Amino acid sequence: MSLSKYEIFSTIVEVGSLTKAAEKLNLTQSGVSYAISTLESEFGFSLLKRDRSGISLTSNGERILKHVHRILHEEDLLRQEAAAIKGFEIGTVRIGTLSSVSTKWLPGILAQFNEIYPNIEVKTYLGCYDEMNDWIANGTVDFGFVSLPISKPFETIPLKKDKLMAILPATHPLSRQRSISYSQIKEESFIMPQWGSDDNIKRILNENKLNLQIKYELMEERTILAMVQRGLGISILPELILDNIPEGVRVVDIKEADCRVLGIAALSWKHISPAAKKFLTCVRSWLRENNLLDFE
Repeated sequence: MSLSKYEIFSTIVEVGSLTKAAEKLNLTQSGVSYAISTLESEFGFSLLKRDRSGISLTSNGERILKHVHRILHEEDLLRQEAAAIKGFEIGTVRIGTLSSVSTKWLPGILAQFNEIYPNIEVKTYLGCYDEMNDWIANGTVDFGFVSLPISKPFETIPLKKDKLMAILPATHPLSRQRSISYSQIKEESFIMPQWGSDDNIKRILNENKLNLQIKYELMEERTILAMVQRGLGISILPELILDNIPEGVRVVDIKEADCRVLGIAALSWKHISPAAKKFLTCVRSWLRENNLLDFE
């Protein structure tokens, strides 16, 4: 079984269609279809389900994918090590990222990294906390940005304390206060961020034994802000997200001054690729230069 078939299989899963995979790999669609058909024949079972909604993994395909990712990762490590011996800096870094990090940090980090290592490719995967855990566990990404603490036994590095803030409509009586307490919001209609099992907002609210009046649960931060703007409830969001606040929304301190800790996680820092180690160094360097690194 050739590595090219594994790469085609992995790419189909990543982009969600044979056509897009063919375009990304600069192959014909028939060539991609043939590669998957022969791979399935070699294994003796189907890897992908094909229906009107698109392409998805079979249960057997899910079991195989994590091993395919590991094989491709090891092959990339081999290429990088050989290049390093010859004095070249090449490779691919796969980074899992959160929307707030993508907006506020990644542009600066990527610009700095590309200036130093122009021949190293960086692929980013945007997702929620649960998706990040899956991507790290199955080898889709070298490491991912996470909110600490996490529920998985990954190796982690804390980076930045991100203060939690109350978000209220400008017309709300509490919006005129300099700060509010959790007890003041327990009877309010609440819009709960829905980011996954490692959501620190839910954890902190549970630790404070708050039985909130949850009216909506949403993943997208801009939608939460828009709903607060319309007076549909109040919410709590990390400060890093709160950029370009829409008119009619007020951001108020919480007296208990809780925060989430943004960090990065990997299966093992010892075994990440040379390119990934360089990217990790660049992340910490950029945060330090911009006075954003709270943990050395």
